[in-house]
Amino acid sequence: MSFVTKDLLINFLFILLALFLVQMFYLIKYAKKIHWWKDGYIAVFPILAITFCLLFPVNGAYVPDDYRMDLRRIPYILGTLYGGWPLGSLLFVFILLLRLLIGGYDVGFLSTLIALPILSIPLFFITKYFLHFSLKNRIIVSTCLSIIGSLLAMLVSVFVLHVTSIPISVWVQFAILDVAGMFVITILWEAIRANLLVLQRLMKAEKLEIVSHLAASISHEVRNPLTASRGFMQMLQEDEKEPAKKCYISIAINELDRAKEIIDDYLLFANSAPERNEKMNISEEIHHVTHIMTPLANMNGVAIDFTFDEEVKFFVMGERRKLQQCLINLFKNSIEAMQDGGTLTIKVGKEGGAVIVDIIDTGCGMTQEQINRLGEPYFTTKEKGTGLGTMVSFSIIHYMKGKVSVSSVKGKETCFSLEFPLCE
Repeated sequence: MSFVTKDLLINFLFILLALFLVQMFYLIKYAKKIHWWKDGYIAVFPILAITFCLLFPVNGAYVPDDYRMDLRRIPYILGTLYGGWPLGSLLFVFILLLRLLIGGYDVGFLSTLIALPILSIPLFFITKYFLHFSLKNRIIVSTCLSIIGSLLAMLVSVFVLHVTSIPISVWVQFAILDVAGMFVITILWEAIRANLLVLQRLMKAEKLEIVSHLAASISHEVRNPLTASRGFMQMLQEDEKEPAKKCYISIAINELDRAKEIIDDYLLFANSAPERNEKMNISEEIHHVTHIMTPLANMNGVAIDFTFDEEVKFFVMGERRKLQQCLINLFKNSIEAMQDGGTLTIKVGKEGGAVIVDIIDTGCGMTQEQINRLGEPYFTTKEKGTGLGTMVSFSIIHYMKGKVSVSSVKGKETCFSLEFPLCE
């Protein structure tokens, strides 16, 4: 093994160290429930890898003194692909400044100054779609970008800046380790992301299990006293002449109704599985729910945009009452998110063997961290809310063998996309 390969392998180990720190960061964050640690802190780790790669390049016996050969492109490419263009822009500036600080304005810096922007053009374009690719395609894309980066470094150095003192064997070793390193690091990064996703689901499942046990323990013995108390209060309100006391009784009745709604949500969550599966035209159910929600929408200055075509029929299997409750909860959340009015758009379509329902509002939007916590008990983005409605809705969708995905732009819009198996 040549010293070139050994030096590049040391670079590779520094990148592995940074990746290990990424995993430790997230494990500590979720295990200790440290919510003030934001995902943006992940930028520290590609920066750390780039720093070590630049500080420990290939031995100067094989490359000119004014040229630095290292694997800095691996953390730069992966940091941009997984962190988005804001992180990519930060890493781009960081590489140029650190390279200038370490080596000065030499031929190596000029090579970076020419090759890095050229590589960044396709990189910044792809990053918008990268996380929506399949696992296989993500690995292929990152590896191809690594090949492009290696070729650019060699071509710019040899044909533009005329760096001819580096042997072709060194360039070959560099290209092989750069591409192989990208391939391995991408797989490891994906494995870490998969493990963290499992950890999030496990923690959410534990919370839901606790709530499920609690819901199972709530029975008619709790609801019956509330119903009786409400009935007597209504009688007192009818006989009461003093306005102030009538107002107090009315507040007490409203609070009892609120308590009953919370208990009903708990009981519905505990029994989200369909009791009577039936074939339903989902467009008809949405049409029915839009009529129910129209008064609330009007009160909030929200227009509901849904075109009901009786000739287009998409059938799903489930329990009608629970599907309607699921849609009511989601529509209500969307309407209440538009405090200054707006438009609630519902779209129904078919994709493969599934029915897709998109619920789009023009409200305040959510951050990615808020999206990740949707469906957790007691988590809500509203000032007055329990989060139980969303939790119940997600549970109903799950028992209907459906899926839900959420995308949002803070301050602009949110889209809940529901996917149900199509029933012919």
